[in-house]
Amino acid sequence: MSRPKRLRYCVDNEWRESKTTKPYMPVTDSSTGAVIAEAPCCTVEEVNSAVAAAKAAFPGWSSRPVQQRIEVMFHFRALLEKHLDELTLSVATELGKNLDEARGDILKAMEVVEVACGAPILMQGDALMNVSTGHDTVMYREPVGVFAGIVPFNFPAMIPFGWMIPLCIAMGNTFVLKSSSLTPMTSMRVLELLIEAGLPKGVVNLVTCSRVEAELLLKHPDVRGISYVGSTSVGLHIYSTAAAHGKRVQALCEAKNHALVLRDAALERSAIGIINSTFGCAGMRCMALPALCVEEACADEFISYLVKYAKARRVGCAYDPKTELGPVVSAEHKQSVIDWITKGVEEGAELILDGRTVVVPGFENGHFVGPTIFDHVQPGMCIGDCEIFGPVTSIKRVKDFEAGLAVMNDNRFANGSCIFTQNGNYAREFVRRTHGGMVGVNVGIPVPVAYFPFAGHKDSFFGDLHVMGRDGVAFYTEAKCVTSRWFSEEDKQEKCVSTWDGTITRK
Repeated sequence: MSRPKRLRYCVDNEWRESKTTKPYMPVTDSSTGAVIAEAPCCTVEEVNSAVAAAKAAFPGWSSRPVQQRIEVMFHFRALLEKHLDELTLSVATELGKNLDEARGDILKAMEVVEVACGAPILMQGDALMNVSTGHDTVMYREPVGVFAGIVPFNFPAMIPFGWMIPLCIAMGNTFVLKSSSLTPMTSMRVLELLIEAGLPKGVVNLVTCSRVEAELLLKHPDVRGISYVGSTSVGLHIYSTAAAHGKRVQALCEAKNHALVLRDAALERSAIGIINSTFGCAGMRCMALPALCVEEACADEFISYLVKYAKARRVGCAYDPKTELGPVVSAEHKQSVIDWITKGVEEGAELILDGRTVVVPGFENGHFVGPTIFDHVQPGMCIGDCEIFGPVTSIKRVKDFEAGLAVMNDNRFANGSCIFTQNGNYAREFVRRTHGGMVGVNVGIPVPVAYFPFAGHKDSFFGDLHVMGRDGVAFYTEAKCVTSRWFSEEDKQEKCVSTWDGTITRK
């Protein structure tokens, strides 16, 4: 049996062998359980070298005309399109998403690259002539410096090469990516394509390491900002630590998105959509829909549809075109999901569909968990309040709209929320009063397109500016205001000048 491929880290566009003395971290084919690669736990010196390369590259890259920077992005977009099938298979293999979901991971990254190609317009500031007599003010948006990204395993293309890198470097900054050690191969291949697109040395660098080495990025004096996606406990630590060291931070954290299903909803169609929302990507996404507040008057009928379509979901090898629900990312993560299901049973929720024992013939060692549904989940049950990150759905029966909204808003997370109804008044009230930052009306995955921000609230996000959209542009730039005045011959003769010269216009 051949030895798994030993992966490298990238600094200055060079793929280097790590000098780490720590064990390499296994990367598995999630469908077979086989170890297909090993990622290095880069040393402190190697992480520092990535920051140093980004710092050295910043002056030259930031001073390039923005039109030249986006030429790289246009070439990058074309290469992603050219290698779409290859990258799709990579995501499916190391992560476990089915082919359609894996393809979407790449397409969502491409979507933000396309937005970043508009940097000449996105970076434009504002100007006003004669703000005070003879004074003109111009506001420019300028790049900030070196940014670092710390990413999870579940979107190895979209999160680093969509949410973070395109807008960051198009604005003129440089970047250090701490890639997930569970799914690094896709990110590494995408970086190879970005380099092939003409990216200069040091503009984007990539390491894999443990939390110990990643901690350096939060305190490093040459890192100006941190973008993070992952758990809330780690996100809060990153936010507080990096902010205390003077860095701007965006920390996207856990979620427990809820849907409210009312009696007047198109119940069967809603169930079909919710099946996709809750079991898509095997539930390993922060915009999954794992909790359903269902109005009691329609609960039995709705749940019958939900169970029917969940049972019909084809579980299988991620790179089998017929598969609808692939495996979770690792054996450890599979056990975590199974433990959560067991906990739900212990808490007293009614397990009406159990996915713990699913086996895929020919892939017996794969990390599979089948569709799982709990009914009669009560307030205070962890199964209904905490993020599981697996194909598990909790049903909370509620009396009416007001009761359902109250249950949803009581959750500490507020990434997304949805309502299924044909009633315009309820839909409008829901949009106005829900705590969710991304809201769906008869839409189960209300992820905005890339020119809007990914806007989680409460304990789902720490920071001021979200990823993507105008928020993303603002996060990766800083404003510089220039006020100027040119003296006329008459102005030159002035003998008395106010302390507030030009800054206060009223006499």
